[in-house]
Amino acid sequence: MTTQLDLADIQGNIIRPYGKQGFPKARYIFLHIKTAEAGRRFVELIRPRITTAVRFPSEASYPGDITVERPDVTYNIAFTWYALYTLGLPTSTLRGFPSEFIDGMANRCEILGDEGPNDKRNWDPIWVNSKGDLTVHICVALNAQMNPDGTPKPALEAATAWVSEQCARLNNEVCVLSGHGLDGKGSYQEASTLLQQLPDGTWVPSPKEFFGFTDGFGDPVFQGQFPEDKKNLRAVGMGAIEPDQSWRPLATGEFFLGYPDEAQEIAARPAPFEFSRNGTYMAYRKLHQKVATFHSYISDAATQYAAIMQVPHKHACEILMAKMVGRWPDGTPLVVAPTYADWEAFKARTPKKRRIGHRKRQEDADARLLVDFKFADDPEGLKCPLTSHMRRANPRDMLDPTFKPGEPATWNGSVLNNRRRILRRGLPYGHSDRDHPNDTDEHGIIFMAVCASLFRQFEFVQQQWMQYGLDFNAGNDTDPLIGNHEADAKYVIPAAPDSGKPPFFCTRIPQFVEVRGGDYFFIPSMNALRMIGMGTIDPT
Repeated sequence: MTTQLDLADIQGNIIRPYGKQGFPKARYIFLHIKTAEAGRRFVELIRPRITTAVRFPSEASYPGDITVERPDVTYNIAFTWYALYTLGLPTSTLRGFPSEFIDGMANRCEILGDEGPNDKRNWDPIWVNSKGDLTVHICVALNAQMNPDGTPKPALEAATAWVSEQCARLNNEVCVLSGHGLDGKGSYQEASTLLQQLPDGTWVPSPKEFFGFTDGFGDPVFQGQFPEDKKNLRAVGMGAIEPDQSWRPLATGEFFLGYPDEAQEIAARPAPFEFSRNGTYMAYRKLHQKVATFHSYISDAATQYAAIMQVPHKHACEILMAKMVGRWPDGTPLVVAPTYADWEAFKARTPKKRRIGHRKRQEDADARLLVDFKFADDPEGLKCPLTSHMRRANPRDMLDPTFKPGEPATWNGSVLNNRRRILRRGLPYGHSDRDHPNDTDEHGIIFMAVCASLFRQFEFVQQQWMQYGLDFNAGNDTDPLIGNHEADAKYVIPAAPDSGKPPFFCTRIPQFVEVRGGDYFFIPSMNALRMIGMGTIDPT
C-alpha cells in the first residue's frame, strides 16, 4: 500500500538522521516554562524556524516534488508531558497520552535498569534537579553543517544566542536550564560526530564512536520515507523480512501517530486527531562511555583468548570486540565474515570507499552485505553470538517462533521483531584521547530513540533484550556492551563442536556504559505546534 507523508507537517529530525546527512554538529538546549502564556509565545516565535521533512535539493533519494534550501542550521522542538500540562492543553488531550510518557524517564528507572552506576542520583545536575522551577519542559535541538576545519558553521552559535534572546524577550518566563556535565556548568548539551582528517588537512565526519566501532547501520526504513521506486531497495537489511525472505518497508504507524502499524491498527493517541497525527515520541538518553575500562578489559581478555586460540594479541582484541557487538570494528557483520581471515578477504574485495555511505550500500553487491543478512543460517550463534549487542538490538528473523533450520516453509520472517524497531537519532558528545583513553572525561553518546510507542518499542528493547537474556537462551546475562554488569557478569562466545576449540568465557565484565540523564519527549507536527501556540487544541 502506498503511503504519502505530509512532509511539510513533519519535523525533519524524525525522517532524517542529521549526523549522516550533512549536519554533524549539534546542541540540545533545554527550557523551563513558567507561565502558559509565555510558553505559547515561545512556540509561536520558534515555529517559523522549525525544519520540516520537506526535501532538500540534494536529497534525490527522498520523496516530494517540492524542495527547500538546505539551511546551515536546523531547528526542531519537543515537549515533555509536564510541558504540555504547563502550556494549558485540555484535560481531554493530556489524558490521552500513554502512561510511560506521563511518568517520564526518571520515574521508570526500575523498568529501564537504571540502577547502580546508572541510578538517577548519578545523572547530570540538569536531570537530577528536574523538579519545581527547574523542571525540564522543552528540548530545542540544533543541528549544523561543518566548516572544513572541523568547526560548526557560525549559524549554530547564532541559533544558540537566538534561543536565549527569545527567553530574555519573554522576561525569562521561558528560561534556559543549565547543569550539563558532571560539573553542572553547561547551558546546553553539545554533540558532534567524531572527525577524521584527510591528507589535504580537511576534516570530515567519521562514522566511528569512542569504543572504536563503526556506527549507524540498519536504521529502520518505513512506508513513505522513500519514493515508491526506491522504497524496496532502501528496505533491504533495514525493513521487515517477509516469509519468502524478501524485504519491505515497515508500517508507518510504528514511527508516527495516526497511521496503521504492523498490526494494521492505528494506536491510541491524544485527541483530537489533528493534534497527534504526524507526531511521535522520543527517548533522549545521555550515555557515558568508559573508554579506558573498555579497552583495558578487551586487552586483558584478549591475552587469554590469544593463548587458547593461538592467534596474535591484536587479532584477539578485534575478534573479541566483534563477538561482543556482532560486527567487526569497521562494521562488517560477523554473519558475513565469521573469522578474521574472512574479514580480511571481505575488506580486500570491498574497498572502504564502496562501504561508506548508507545510500550506496544496497546498490553495491558487496557493500550490500553490510546490511543484507539474516540469522536463520546461524541459529546457534556460532558466527555471531546470540547475545551480541547487534542481535539483541535487532534480532531480525532470529525470534521467529515457527522457525526450523533447513525448512523454509516454517519461516515467518521478522514478524515479532517488527513491533520493536526504533529510529536511532543522536550523536557522540565530548572528546577522548585515542592514545591515552580515560573514563573521567565527558564523552559518550547522546542516544535518541524515536518511535510511536515508548513502552512497546524503546522500553521493551531496553528492559527485555538489553538487561535480560532469556529470549536469547542466556538467562540473566545482560548486553555485553551497554547492559548492567554485576561483579559476576559474563559473556559466552560459543565454538563449533567440530572446531576442536572450547567456548570462550568473558568473565567479570565491568560496567562500560553509564546513564547520565534523559527524559521522554513528544515531537509534535507543525499543525500541532500551531495549535499549541494559539492555545486552541480542541475547538469543541
